[in-house]
Amino acid sequence: MSKIIAINAGSSSLKFTLYQMPEESILSSGIIERIGLKDSIFTIKYGEDKKYSVTEDIDNHEIAVEKLMTQLVDLGIIADFNEISGVGHRVVAGGEDFKESTLINDDVLEKIEALGDLAPLHNPANATGIRAFKKLLPEITSVAVFDTAFHTTMPKENYLYSIPMEYYEDFAARKYGAHGTSHQYVSERAAELLGKPLEDLKIITCHLGNGASITAVDGGKSVDTSMGFTPLAGVTMGTRSGDIDASLLPYLMDKLEITDIKEMINILNKKSGLLGLSGVSSDMRDVETAAEEGNERAQVALDIFYNRVQKYIGQYIATMNGVDAIVFTAGIGENSAITRKIIIDGISWFGCDIDEEKNNVRGVERIVSTDDAKVKVVLIPTDEEKVILNDVIRLGK
Repeated sequence: MSKIIAINAGSSSLKFTLYQMPEESILSSGIIERIGLKDSIFTIKYGEDKKYSVTEDIDNHEIAVEKLMTQLVDLGIIADFNEISGVGHRVVAGGEDFKESTLINDDVLEKIEALGDLAPLHNPANATGIRAFKKLLPEITSVAVFDTAFHTTMPKENYLYSIPMEYYEDFAARKYGAHGTSHQYVSERAAELLGKPLEDLKIITCHLGNGASITAVDGGKSVDTSMGFTPLAGVTMGTRSGDIDASLLPYLMDKLEITDIKEMINILNKKSGLLGLSGVSSDMRDVETAAEEGNERAQVALDIFYNRVQKYIGQYIATMNGVDAIVFTAGIGENSAITRKIIIDGISWFGCDIDEEKNNVRGVERIVSTDDAKVKVVLIPTDEEKVILNDVIRLGK
């Protein structure tokens, strides 16, 4: 029987779920974390509570794909590569070329690579993953599911920048956002958990991982999101700076004697955020540990991270003129109870209150606010892979 694999390649991770078709049951799932960093963590779950885990250096996404496919065979999860009939790839930036998921051919792949300027940490990794799978599985159905698609419902006042209009008309210079599949999934699940129609709810979704974004979801539609023309904008992230004054760039370039703007952008994308502030790591777990051990820079990095998320939540409450629920998801949002507590404690004026006992969990879908909280706080493990699966099924028919 055929199988479909959903691939979610982040800037430093490769997450996968393998589905048995047509049942859509999960045969295996796992993640390769810290790609490009020392001590990458490779985990596969399968069978009856079986788990494979190894820590080793994995330098890039192409190597990660090869290791994943080889290990699926070695563990007996698949007999050979030919059992897989479809692959769905999460792709961050679709620009104005892709407003919905699409079958991947050579032209589509070239466009995905050409859109790398919009997501320099992701689209190249996404394209590498696509090419690696096509090399191993050249004849199967391949589908690209774009993070930006969910945000195409934003109104002009939220996606246009205050620059000459011809820059948008001629060069498509605008806000695109990212993490759309995650924001879509968790907002829909939040409505189900709250027992209310999605179209009646105002929800702020906080996708907090190595990459992080906040989205205002009004009636099931994205009306604004923190990431911008590229995923560099918004809140402080693992290695990304988030929002800064554009005039800071030429000032720093002069001081650092940098003549190529690409070098400066690379610093903002890969050497800033938690990494640049703490001097410790881009991984929240490492920064939290350092802060607990008295590292002042690490603590400042955490404080800035919390602060920026709180500011965006407040901004989006104003954008929607209210909020019914705040959702936390992704690696940090799902697993760091202290992050959820500190962020919500700082905006309690709006009627948000954390129940510390309910909140003391990792990756468990539940409402973690107090029973009488005006604004419900919800923890929902994201399932972008299920969204990807559905689009592979739809387009593979």
